[in-house]
Amino acid sequence: MNTRMRRAAVALAAGAMAVSLAACGSAKESGDNNDSSDSAAKKGDDIKVGLLLPENQTARYEKFDKPMIEKKVKELTNNKGEVVYANAKQDASLQNQQVDTMVTNKVDVLIVDAVDYKAIAGSVKKAKDAGIKVVAFDRLAEGPIDAYTSFDNVTVGKTQGEALLEALGDKAKDAQIVMMNGSSTDPNAAQFKEGAHAALDGKVKVGREYDTKEWKPENANANMEGAISALGKDKIQGVYSANDGMAGGIITALKAAGIANVPVTGQDAELAGVQRIVTGEQYMSVFKSYPKEAETAAEMAVALAKGESLDSIANDKVDSATAKDIPAVIVPVVSLTKDNIKETVIKDGFYTIDEICTDKYKAACDKIGLK
Repeated sequence: MNTRMRRAAVALAAGAMAVSLAACGSAKESGDNNDSSDSAAKKGDDIKVGLLLPENQTARYEKFDKPMIEKKVKELTNNKGEVVYANAKQDASLQNQQVDTMVTNKVDVLIVDAVDYKAIAGSVKKAKDAGIKVVAFDRLAEGPIDAYTSFDNVTVGKTQGEALLEALGDKAKDAQIVMMNGSSTDPNAAQFKEGAHAALDGKVKVGREYDTKEWKPENANANMEGAISALGKDKIQGVYSANDGMAGGIITALKAAGIANVPVTGQDAELAGVQRIVTGEQYMSVFKSYPKEAETAAEMAVALAKGESLDSIANDKVDSATAKDIPAVIVPVVSLTKDNIKETVIKDGFYTIDEICTDKYKAACDKIGLK
């Protein structure tokens, strides 16, 4: 696929899909995906939004995304809109069944965060054939998607890689690291990996690298145990972890092997991850504004359900392997360390200081001035 670029850029996910950002054009320029009025009849506030999230192992989905989307849909529909929710619990087949159920129940629009971005394509087409618009949320699913919102996932990986290099400092040139990437069925994981490699390649040695099945902390833990056994516990100077959940499993393995003071990256700003950053067990996470992403998904869904244009919402366009010129909003990210906890997760209302600095963490919080 030829990559076209008009305004912003998202790097390509290796071998999986091509994504290009472009400036917002007219509905006629962008084809079926953009013309939200071509098959959706004009509706009022009484709409039904189907919300399909991929799993409940990562804290963000139940704690942030679901309630934020529900709240925004209510705000945009004068409390008349309904959100019908289902969680696939990391099961792609179950998620396909959930889409079928949503189609049968005649929701007006779907917001889908795909377990497997390829496996969901047939179900997206079923929804489209039934006249139901589909917003790809967080992960760019294949199929005839009508809108997409996520973060710049390659930048996420670069941010993690650059932070790990910063933590290693002068030792980076002689350092050996382990890379713990996300699931191979998640297109975002391929982009995180790509960005991380862009930052790390040629600057550190990658001793072992894993794609972690289903993003599960226990799988990351087992992989880390294997890396320690293969490389030796004195031969690992840092660990790239694609998210906070896996970082927890990795750090458990490091502790069990008696390995300390090894910087570990993360992503998602989970409470446990932030607390590990406070104590120094984890070096960083990536703070992503879930409110902005969730609110954007809700805005897109409500507009599509009502047969309205997305021109005032989506500034960019993306291409997937199966759809062109999908209206998109790409949300920026921030490297979260112990130095900017107040300016990120606390300022945005993710957590309070009391939630982070429980009795177990109070001394560590005091030490870094988090009071």
